[in-house]
Amino acid sequence: MPTNTTISTGHNLKNPLIVQSDSALLLEVNNPLFPEARNAVSLFAHLDKSPEYIHTYSITPLSLWNAAALGLTAADVEERLACYSKYPLPRNVVDGVKELMGRFGKLTLESDGSGGLVLRSVDAEMLGQLCRHPLVAPLVGQFKDGGVAVAPRNRGLIKQALIGLGYPAHDLAGYVDGDPCEVSLRATALCGAPFAVREYQRQAAESFVGGARSPGGSGVVVLPCGAGKTIVGIYAMSLLKRRTLILVTNVTAAHQWKREILDKTTLREEEVGEYSGDVKEVRPVTLATYQILTYRKSKEGAFLHYDIFNSQNWGLILYDEVHLLPAPVFKFTADIQARRRLGLTATLIREDGLENDVFSLIGPKKFDVPWKDLERQGWIATAKCVEVRVDLPQSERLRYLSLTPRQQIRLAYENTNKLAAAKEIVDRHKGDNILVIGQYITQLEMFAQELSAPIITGATANKRRDELYKQFRDGEIKVLVLSKVGNFAIDLPDANVAIQISGSFGSRQEEAQRLGRILRPKKRGEQAVFYSIVTRESKELDFAMNRQLFLTEQGYSYDIRYHEAV
Repeated sequence: MPTNTTISTGHNLKNPLIVQSDSALLLEVNNPLFPEARNAVSLFAHLDKSPEYIHTYSITPLSLWNAAALGLTAADVEERLACYSKYPLPRNVVDGVKELMGRFGKLTLESDGSGGLVLRSVDAEMLGQLCRHPLVAPLVGQFKDGGVAVAPRNRGLIKQALIGLGYPAHDLAGYVDGDPCEVSLRATALCGAPFAVREYQRQAAESFVGGARSPGGSGVVVLPCGAGKTIVGIYAMSLLKRRTLILVTNVTAAHQWKREILDKTTLREEEVGEYSGDVKEVRPVTLATYQILTYRKSKEGAFLHYDIFNSQNWGLILYDEVHLLPAPVFKFTADIQARRRLGLTATLIREDGLENDVFSLIGPKKFDVPWKDLERQGWIATAKCVEVRVDLPQSERLRYLSLTPRQQIRLAYENTNKLAAAKEIVDRHKGDNILVIGQYITQLEMFAQELSAPIITGATANKRRDELYKQFRDGEIKVLVLSKVGNFAIDLPDANVAIQISGSFGSRQEEAQRLGRILRPKKRGEQAVFYSIVTRESKELDFAMNRQLFLTEQGYSYDIRYHEAV
């Protein structure tokens, strides 16, 4: 049968979706069915482009394997495509979905009952061919009992190799229990407020832990910033009741996790330790920063704090902001596959293309929920995204054309006309709690001075950071300027306006993280506003369009405004 033969499902020109034979999905934005169609296809397809009227998605192996890990079948995907498609589905797309989703679970990694591992498959011929591949052969041993032996030390490496070949292994080998650690949730937090785990947080943690029918123990939970990913981790700890190592992005995040753990659980302060550049405590629940784990005295030197992974009999390793996981920690993760691993993130997008490694070494996506669903339910703030476009100063426009690409990017990001636009936004939002976030320190220092606002950068001492964050939370500071340290892991629930003045090129994950700084529900229910000030007719505008892709997929749109320089 020709590959472009279509499946006769009828057609309905009122539907919003066109399924192309190259596995691209074209979705009409102005169609009344757009929101529900977007939510349906985003479970198994990846957003590529999002201009005004047509959004383009692609069905990829990883998007399908994550869908399979969530319990979707090829029949489910076909049903969703057929439900919203204008035209009959191309046969090759449906067959391709069946082929790729059929690979998930075709290979299983299991315990051999005597401390070793065995890689099995229902297709013995396929298994034999894969085991002869140069990337796989060094990681496997002899064939036995319908499978091939794998040394426990190669558990992560074999999964990396196989997913690279297009055949993800479903890891069913189980995990060491780890030492017990009694963790129970409080009905009333220490702060005096009633505390209860929200239903979606409960579902997320329980989908990770798994049960008899669906064994868990490794995977990623995807929730919007401000939706309480920390509570998901804490609830998972209370279900497993095992010694836990929590890896976080910085000391501020470690302090916030510790406050939440002590406030919401029965753990005592002496049971929760911090392992960072400032403190070296190893306790039943230990919070370690990625920076300390990746520290070494020279580029070729050893990672001095690697032993923390083996210093205790951990029953759970929790990766906060797993999409930011540094490359060296991937190596550590490959070595500790016998431990339960939970990744928490707002987006699985990695600009370095290591999504496959997150899937194989941390685990598949176990739980996801559309941002707009939680917004409608009131669990995160409603938000408006505004892109403010400004011109370069007349004196810089001709010079811009003569610069190298890297110099052009820097000049566009540090466009001095952005200051006037930012001042107008701050004046418009007098009385609001405003974050100004950017990439370049000299630019941020100038903005801080002109706005009479304090600034936090990577060089700011942790004690000073905590003081400024507290003053902002208490309303003593209304405008706070942040470098990239403000991208994640800061708990500023009353922040309701963010002004982005520069960023890390076209980073979609950074765009999502920065919007996330203002998504915690507001006491008065007011709308949050995310401004991004961008230089017109420059490479920065190209980057801005890419940065917005992830948020557009979540249902946000950008209001475009132009600022005229005085």
